[in-house]
Amino acid sequence: MARPQSVEDSVVMASLSCVFRDVGYEGASLAMLAQATGLQKASLYHRFPGGKQQMAEEVLASALAWYETNILAPLRTEEPPTERLAQVVKHLDGFYSGGKQACLLNMLASPRAEFGPFSAAIKGAFEALVLAFAGLARDAGHDARAAKLRAERAVMLLQGSLVMSRGLGSSKPFKTFLAGLPDDLIGTPAAHTTPTRR
Repeated sequence: MARPQSVEDSVVMASLSCVFRDVGYEGASLAMLAQATGLQKASLYHRFPGGKQQMAEEVLASALAWYETNILAPLRTEEPPTERLAQVVKHLDGFYSGGKQACLLNMLASPRAEFGPFSAAIKGAFEALVLAFAGLARDAGHDARAAKLRAERAVMLLQGSLVMSRGLGSSKPFKTFLAGLPDDLIGTPAAHTTPTRR
């Protein structure tokens, strides 16, 4: 009979995720990861023979699976765009703890992106979010080009708001992003034929 694990897998993954979000991949030492999970280093290696990279890979895979279920899939439903986006805004707010949690994609990205161990997954995640946002904007009445531009801008604003919230120690930038997301993605096509200043 297999010996029961002392710490549930879900707890381990959540703890590892917190460390990577706080200090990034390069900054996360094995000692920090062990302390966060409440496991000895030997126990961590038993669960993750591939070491820190495997831990980060599994944390990233778990986050991307959550994103698919709670962000991307709702954006692709047949509900009205405003209802879809309202659901996604709520999920984003929870996932990033109101702007207090850094973006895992950003914290796992290598300074030299093309050589990072998670480069392909991170690139794919950003592309998938842009595609889903663009689909929503098209459903709201924007043409393909305008929809893509809106989607790319929304993803940039998401990332920027998280960086600002982290740097300022305030959730205000992220909350401002969420409040403006419906207008940024949906808006009224006719109202955006000429640039306007905010």
